[in-house]
Order: sequence, then structure tokens, then C-alpha cells
Amino acid sequence: MIVLIILGLLFAMVGLAGCILPVIPGPPFSFLALIILSWAKDWEPFSSTFLIIMAGLTILLTILDYVVPVRGAKKYGASKLGLWGSIIGMLIGLFFFPPLGMFIGAIVGAFAGELIAGKEVKKALRAGWGIFVGNMLVIILKLTFSGVILFFYAKEAF
Repeated sequence: MIVLIILGLLFAMVGLAGCILPVIPGPPFSFLALIILSWAKDWEPFSSTFLIIMAGLTILLTILDYVVPVRGAKKYGASKLGLWGSIIGMLIGLFFFPPLGMFIGAIVGAFAGELIAGKEVKKALRAGWGIFVGNMLVIILKLTFSGVILFFYAKEAF
């Protein structure tokens, strides 16, 4: 049982990190922590209603993780090259200047992608800003959700 509780805590911590790192699905890892704890404690800590609601929120946030940045980008006039530039810039920034490089890289990448697409500097900056705003909104939502899960996990585990 203690091994499972520690494993669940590790999943919750990875879930928090995954809210910022684009290669790790944060909310699903956080939700798995709840499942592991429930299993370790014979399904007593959380009600089935609570787990179903958290599963639904996990699915919703996972979908929003892909939809919101694209909507933000489109609202501010980003092209497909801007979106791809944002993704590439985010990954490059993450590896060279973690963790802030990820955000700076996303803006610079989107800006570069928009310039390659032939947009004027002002429009390219606007598109980069839209992608940044969308990404930040999703990160804040995911961090809040995973933080709440970590709170409930700690409350029931110890």
C-alpha cells in the first residue's frame, strides 16, 4: 500500500510538471494519481461521483489543451506556419532556456512562422501574442486542476 501511495504521489508531481512541459500530459497523470490512491485504499478515499467528475474534467482539459491555443491564435490572425513555429519555438526554448524559454520560444517561433508566411511585422507580432495568450490560459487551467488534485491526494493519502 505504501508503495502505491508513493507511486501515486509521483504521478501527481509529474502531472504538475506536465502542466508546463508540453511533452507530458499533466491532467491525465494527476487523475491517475487519484486512481492509484483509490486502488491502494480499497476505493474508499473518493466517491465514484468525485472520480467521474474529475475524469470528465481531465478529458475536458486535455481537449482544451489543443483547442484554446489554436482558437487564440486564430483570433489574433495566426496562420498554420505561425502555429508550427510556435510549437517548434516552444520545444527549442524548453531545451535551451527552461522553463521560461518555452514561453519566449513560442512567441518567437510564432512570430518567425508568420514572417515566413509573408505577414507584416505588426500582424506577425499580434499572432505571436495570440498564441502566447492561448498557451498561458491553458497552462493556468491545467495547473489549477492538477493543484486541486494534489491537494485532495495529500488530504486523503496522509
